[in-house]
Amino acid sequence: MGAHLQPLALRLLALTFPLVAKGFSDETLEKAAKSEGYCSRILRAQGTRREGYNEFSLRVEGDPEFYKPGNSYRVTLSAATPAYFRGFTLIALKEGKEGDKEEDHAGTFQIIDEEETQFMSNCPVAVTESTPRRRTRIQVFWTAPPTGTGCVILKASIVQKRIIYFQDEGSLTKKICEQDSASEGVTDKPILDCCACGTAKYRLTFYGNWSEKTHPKDFPRRTNHWSAIIGSSHSKNYILWEYGGYASEGVKQVAELGSPVKMEEEIRQQSDEVLTVIKAKAQWPAWQPLNVRAAPSAEFSVDRHRHLMSFLTMLGPSPDWNVGLSAEDLCTKDCGWVQKVVQDLIPWDAGTDSGVTYESPNKPTVPQEKIRPLTSLDHPQSPFYDPEGGSIKLVARVVIERIARKGEQCNIVPDNIDDIVADLAPEEKEEDDTPETCIYSNWSPWSACSSSTCEKGKRMRQRMLKAQLDLSVPCPDTQDFQPCMGPGCSDEDGSTCMMSDWITWSPCSVSCGMGTRSRERYVKQFPEDGSMCKVPTEETEKCIVNEECSPSSCLVTEWGEWDECSASCGMGMKRRHRMIKMTPADGSMCKAETTEAEKCMMPECHTIPCLLSPWSEWSDCSVTCGKGMRTRQRMLKSAAELGDCNEELEQAEKCMLPECPIDCELTEWSQWSECNTSCGKGHMIRTRMIKIEPQFGGTACPETVQRTKCRVRKCLRGPGMEKRRWKEAREKRRSEQAKKNIDSEQYPVCRLKPWTAWTECSTLCGGGIQERYMMVKKRSKSTQFTSCKDKKELRACNVHPC
Repeated sequence: MGAHLQPLALRLLALTFPLVAKGFSDETLEKAAKSEGYCSRILRAQGTRREGYNEFSLRVEGDPEFYKPGNSYRVTLSAATPAYFRGFTLIALKEGKEGDKEEDHAGTFQIIDEEETQFMSNCPVAVTESTPRRRTRIQVFWTAPPTGTGCVILKASIVQKRIIYFQDEGSLTKKICEQDSASEGVTDKPILDCCACGTAKYRLTFYGNWSEKTHPKDFPRRTNHWSAIIGSSHSKNYILWEYGGYASEGVKQVAELGSPVKMEEEIRQQSDEVLTVIKAKAQWPAWQPLNVRAAPSAEFSVDRHRHLMSFLTMLGPSPDWNVGLSAEDLCTKDCGWVQKVVQDLIPWDAGTDSGVTYESPNKPTVPQEKIRPLTSLDHPQSPFYDPEGGSIKLVARVVIERIARKGEQCNIVPDNIDDIVADLAPEEKEEDDTPETCIYSNWSPWSACSSSTCEKGKRMRQRMLKAQLDLSVPCPDTQDFQPCMGPGCSDEDGSTCMMSDWITWSPCSVSCGMGTRSRERYVKQFPEDGSMCKVPTEETEKCIVNEECSPSSCLVTEWGEWDECSASCGMGMKRRHRMIKMTPADGSMCKAETTEAEKCMMPECHTIPCLLSPWSEWSDCSVTCGKGMRTRQRMLKSAAELGDCNEELEQAEKCMLPECPIDCELTEWSQWSECNTSCGKGHMIRTRMIKIEPQFGGTACPETVQRTKCRVRKCLRGPGMEKRRWKEAREKRRSEQAKKNIDSEQYPVCRLKPWTAWTECSTLCGGGIQERYMMVKKRSKSTQFTSCKDKKELRACNVHPC
């Protein structure tokens, strides 16, 4: 029979998976032979799995128990560290159907990442991997079927190297039923009472993924940021925000202004229903590499009564857009505490402002609308708009990880990370998935473990990305982490107690001489084999304070804790301090030391050449016209303590914009000319010259000639007029000749050439200027005749109107 089963099993799986499956039954093969639908053959194939081996999980965003017809939901298939999977199949069936016919399938899947997922060629309603390789997580969208479909079963299968998991019940199957129209608007996920014991402590880490690279449309380059994170761990009697609900004043101020003040005030008013207020700093800009700026995080606690967690942060600038979690339940159905939650986030609208772009002006929504997720079809001007109605790209991811449990726990299901033993062949441990287009340096040695006790810790190693030959192929991280424990601890020892760190030593029991002091720790997790914890939870030691108890000795406090080592790697120094409580009774000087120093050794330094980000885009020119400067920057990606970096981080260059406008410039006005008549009414003119003509749209030149009236003596009428004028002209000529003679007598050695002819008039009409010159013919060498200079005369011309 084995010879009959093996070839048929190989033929079945070769169509879908590159690896061989084990454990098919005769009944399975008979049913597969009867059906013509390949989808049904996949679904009926049953593989073996270990009881309680729940490292794989299928999750629908928000963990709803009901779906709304036509709504889209994000479906995530993931493996808990250190597990992984190479292949998978994901399918959605109507409850009670076998999948033999097309109408047995419910809803439709939508591919998010074509490099990770694709529709199965022989079963187009199912989703499978694009290429068989190691992975820990995939995501797709599932659009719920129309009204009247009833309950739907989402089922996944996982392919590892030699094992295939098909799960009809448990973590790889999710049942979700149609929501009743009567319950429209209520929360999809009913909140159950928590049966867990003790308390649990969690760390929330927020990873923003909103940047110009991921969301280029209208991205606000200068003002993009995430506001301060605000939230709390709370009971089911208090809800911070929820889809389908209305935003409180606190939520509104976070959504519109990024201010958490009012929200925190509302949370603290619910003191009986809140255990921890969750706060983390804002991020400016919204995205930076993690090796430049650590992701914001906050720690909080939960207990049986307050086992829910909610938070929100504004995506800024925006009208009223946020991301966050609402009433995330950290209590499990088997009375334990969730180990880890990883949730990708899309933005939602608070319903208080009707703007449609990042920087829309304030436009209050009246009346206020309900909180709802943004979609790609909200408005054509929306930065998330997609005419085909595709999904909105993720803007953030939040990771909530349990870091401690305190008090007696009523659930003894072990943590995945502590229990799971990866099913890897030895040769697979050295498998490297690094793309050939990514060139790295060698890995540095592993650092020391972060835990010095038997509590789980981490150790790290680093490598440098030297070159990325193909920018379309992403390169893996340059840091690698591995779980570890302190010296002498073993993962395989089922009787190991998980202990907290020691609490600080108590004060010494005496203030002078020798006494005792003690410190305590508590059990964080009891042994998995059910045995008693025999590790001591308290220890005592002797202490000496003020060794000399005489009148000449001074009383000092105990030594404080050691400061952090002055070096982050290699050799450094650390110090501790104490204070003088009382000076010697005999009035002498206190000789006791108040500071003590000693050497400290940190992990070995591994100098890594500086890693730099690509250059940013050039800034705008520093001027609005003409010549200016522009700059661009890049950032240091490697930590400063890893080595000096002498590469320039900023560059500047000249830039040229259209010429600046040049306004007209004029000389000062000339003196008024003589009146243009010898008697009666006339006019005088004055002029000014254009020094710079207007250019490039500059201010035009104003008038260059001005006229004014003038009046000379009254003109005489009668026959003697002509004779009088002739006589005046003759006298004028005589006067000019006499002046020349005087000049010759006064400056006998300063001889001038005759006057030149008058130049042409500077204008054809409206009043112009003519010039003539008398040049020096022979200049005296004597210094007393300094007034022997060239002469110049001006007169008005063409004074008639234009």
